[in-house]
Amino acid sequence: MNSPAINIKPFGVHSVLIEWPHEVSEHILETIIGFQTYIRLNMFTEKDWEMVPSYNSLLLVNRKMTIDFEKISKDINVGYSKLKESEKPERYLWRLPVSYDLEFGLDLDEVAKKLNKSIPEIIAMHTGTTYTVYGIGFLPGFMYLGGLLKDLEVPRKATPRLKVVKGAVGIAGKQAGIYPQESPGGWNIIGNCSVPIFDASKENPCFVNVGDKIEFYQISRAEYDLHKIEAEVGIYKPEKIKLNA
Repeated sequence: MNSPAINIKPFGVHSVLIEWPHEVSEHILETIIGFQTYIRLNMFTEKDWEMVPSYNSLLLVNRKMTIDFEKISKDINVGYSKLKESEKPERYLWRLPVSYDLEFGLDLDEVAKKLNKSIPEIIAMHTGTTYTVYGIGFLPGFMYLGGLLKDLEVPRKATPRLKVVKGAVGIAGKQAGIYPQESPGGWNIIGNCSVPIFDASKENPCFVNVGDKIEFYQISRAEYDLHKIEAEVGIYKPEKIKLNA
C-alpha cells in the first residue's frame, strides 16, 4: 500500500506541521509513526527536536533554532519519499485493569439505560474490544482511544463535570479514554483504572505511546485497592505484549 500524501505547514518560527488526510485510519497512523521513527534515526537526530504524533499529523518542534521552512520542507519531502512500508517502530498491547464498581462508574447506569443494555453488557462490550491510541493530549497522558464499538457510542455529557477523578475511564462519541489526573471533563464515566497512566517524576512520564493498543479487563474492588497500594510503592507493572514480534 502506498504512503498517503502529506501537506507541510510552518507552525510558528520553531515548528513544522506535517499533515496527512483528515480521516481516522490505522494505515495513516502507522505511516505517521513509521515516518517519525525514520526522521528520528535518519534526519533530525539531535535531542533538541520534539516530535508530537496524532491522528493525522506530526508536529516537529525545535525551540533552540529558527526553522528555515523552505529547506526543511524539502528535506521532509525527500525523506518521506524514501520511507519504506516495512519500517515500523516497536508497538505494544497494554492490558489495563478497570473497576466498574458503581462508586467509580458514575454514568454506568445512565449509559446502560440510554443504550437499552444491562450494566454487565456495557462492561462486556467495553472490555471485549482492542483500542488504538490515536493521540495523547488535552491533559498530559490523556489517551484518545479509537475502536469503541458502535453499540457503545454515546455523546458527551451536556454539562461537563467540574471534577473528574484521576484514573476515571470514560467514553464519548466514538472514543474511549482514561483521565490521567483530576480535571474537569464531559465524558461519560463508567469505571476507574487502578494503573497510574502519567507520572511526572519518571524519565518517561507516560508509558503508552501513540500507535500502541489498549485492552481493558474487569477487576473487583478488592483487586483495585490492592493495585493502588502496589502502584504507590512502585511494584505494580501493567501487562504489556509486544506487537509484530
